[in-house]
Amino acid sequence: MSESPQVRPDVVAAIVSALKETDPSNLPTDATRAEKDAAKDQYLSSLVAGRAQRDRQARAWELLLTRSHDDPPSWAQLFDELPESSLAELGGLYDALPEGAQTEYVRRFGTPVTA
Repeated sequence: MSESPQVRPDVVAAIVSALKETDPSNLPTDATRAEKDAAKDQYLSSLVAGRAQRDRQARAWELLLTRSHDDPPSWAQLFDELPESSLAELGGLYDALPEGAQTEYVRRFGTPVTA
């Protein structure tokens, strides 16, 4: 029975960094197949997570911007215009809201409980 190779976190981090920066100059020359696979998995997972967060942010903006405005609206004005039906979903997207919207949400409804 063969032992699975040891994965060095610093090597995985260096590979992920090289992938993100698209700069192969800092790639470790002694990386094992297991370390390369772990780095690839970590890199792809971060891409998927980033995409999911951008989708959540886009949905939050869709809920907040219920109509066009001549001048930039305040957070209070945007929340005043929210339909009641959007509030629960907006609370579920709290972490994707911009800081000003989070502040206004907490002022009006308190910090939402996340699951």
